[in-house]
Amino acid sequence: MNRVALIISLLCLAAASARAQDPVKVDAKHYQVVLENGQVRVLHIRYGPHEKSVMHRHPAAVAVFLSAQDARFTLPGGKTVERHAAAGEAQWTPAETHLPENLGDQPLELILVELKAKPGAGHTK
Repeated sequence: MNRVALIISLLCLAAASARAQDPVKVDAKHYQVVLENGQVRVLHIRYGPHEKSVMHRHPAAVAVFLSAQDARFTLPGGKTVERHAAAGEAQWTPAETHLPENLGDQPLELILVELKAKPGAGHTK
């Protein structure tokens, strides 16, 4: 019986951990939902100069940069990747868990359109 209770507790903790990776929940300072429906969630993301977030996850998305981006992303294994974008640029971003940091001396601002279904799912001709 104790073993079953332990397994249930671990499953609950794992589910809570997965929910905790939602950037809107773990970093509301930088992430604001501006639209959500059954297909997408649109986030307005703002980082001040040299600000960083916490580890979180995004599904596949399209990023539209309102300002230039000079950022470092720390991945779960500790590897870091620097990414750059010009203001007005749009980029496809695959699903990823990361901890972003604005390396710039200016605010970083973008719109992120997160997809709720796999690309092409439910598409009919």
